[in-house]
Amino acid sequence: MSAPAPARPTTSGAAPLPASFARTLRFELVKLIAQWRIRVILLCCLLAPGVFVAATGQQTSLPADTVFGRWMALSGWAGPLVVLAFAGVWALPLLTSLVAGDVFAIEDRLGTWRHLVVTVRSPRRIFAAKALASLIVVLTLMIAIALSATLGGLLGVGSHPLVGLDGHMFGAGDVAGRVLLAWLVVVLPTLAYAAIGLLGSVTMGRSPIGLLLPALLALLVQVVQMLPLPAVVRLALPSNTFLAWRGLFTSPAQTGPIVVGLVVSLAWVVLATALAYRLFVRRDFTDLTNDGSARRIAVGGLLPLAALTAVSVAAVAVLTPVTGSGITRATLQDSLSTSFSRLYVLQTAQLHRPAVTEAAMQTASTCTKGGLAATSTTSTTSAADAADPTQTGPGNDWRCIVSWHTPGTTFVGQATFQLDVTPDGRYVADGDGPKEVNGSFPIHTAQGDAPNPLWQFDGLVDLLAPHR
Repeated sequence: MSAPAPARPTTSGAAPLPASFARTLRFELVKLIAQWRIRVILLCCLLAPGVFVAATGQQTSLPADTVFGRWMALSGWAGPLVVLAFAGVWALPLLTSLVAGDVFAIEDRLGTWRHLVVTVRSPRRIFAAKALASLIVVLTLMIAIALSATLGGLLGVGSHPLVGLDGHMFGAGDVAGRVLLAWLVVVLPTLAYAAIGLLGSVTMGRSPIGLLLPALLALLVQVVQMLPLPAVVRLALPSNTFLAWRGLFTSPAQTGPIVVGLVVSLAWVVLATALAYRLFVRRDFTDLTNDGSARRIAVGGLLPLAALTAVSVAAVAVLTPVTGSGITRATLQDSLSTSFSRLYVLQTAQLHRPAVTEAAMQTASTCTKGGLAATSTTSTTSAADAADPTQTGPGNDWRCIVSWHTPGTTFVGQATFQLDVTPDGRYVADGDGPKEVNGSFPIHTAQGDAPNPLWQFDGLVDLLAPHR
């Protein structure tokens, strides 16, 4: 009976090869997807937005306080925009916290760093794989939310034209492309929050603060955004891009804030990711009690990001024409006149009145702030009015009178609006009469009662428009 043959060595004394980047990335993706909370979140992202949009579109009470909320029963394209407005404020920062904010910290909690480093043999490769894996998961969740909300709106209400934030009626094909572009615009600010999550996960170790860092930052920014900040500060925050996409739904589009927001968001992505990478590759992986340190967070993360914010504010101030709050009496009057003209044309068509054009109406607005009576019927603003600080800025005490000419007659109509202007430039115009124009919610059309487009509508002031 012969003895068994000895095992053949793979190489003559060669060390095991390190894991490749592709295998490391696949391993990190499997670890993320295998977590029960990621699977639950993905299921919620696939179902919840669509169910909400489809159900809300069938209700008589609509979320009118949310941009495009009042149009959810009339156009299926309003639904994904309402969801986008909510997701940008809360959902997307929270998702980045749960994914990117935990991708490094989980190894600290489980004590598996030494095993991973021995297997991969490259901290740089580990960082790249974990960052890319979290990016893939975050983008997958974003796509799930967008698809769910869009399908819910189209199946529940249908693909109908949508009224923009300046009264312009966007056709179904046009608005579909703009909805897609709006979701693409918020990718970069979402990645900025994800980069903050990576930085927190690296610096805080097992501490839960790193997991919550993007969500805490989003909460802090929301508080800051409600303050009457100068427009240059507002535009220099990456979170402003979550609001700037609304400029796509005016004609012409307000692209200035979008471009500024994308550049600022990209700078945050690059800096926060670079800081996280630098701290990670310098880490001592033999320390099993890494809970982060306040000094490491401040010097390695917060101070550079604060410096970036200061540089961004200075750059926006130098490169753009914005001054003060960015909301002036003149720009508000121009925006209101444009929106009223377009919505009046829409109302005229609904009531089957003789056709009218925006140019023939010669619409003009006069607005005053602080409870003063608006009596003039011209939009001309004197230099003294423009310099008056009481006639600029956000507030719910703007009162405006809109006047227009009826073609073929000498009649000059007037309508009154109360405006609630928010610091980000969005305003809600609430009709205050006359009743036959903007003083009642329904209008009586040949097809039955329909919402009066002039009773209450949303508008948007371009914060980067040349001010006068």
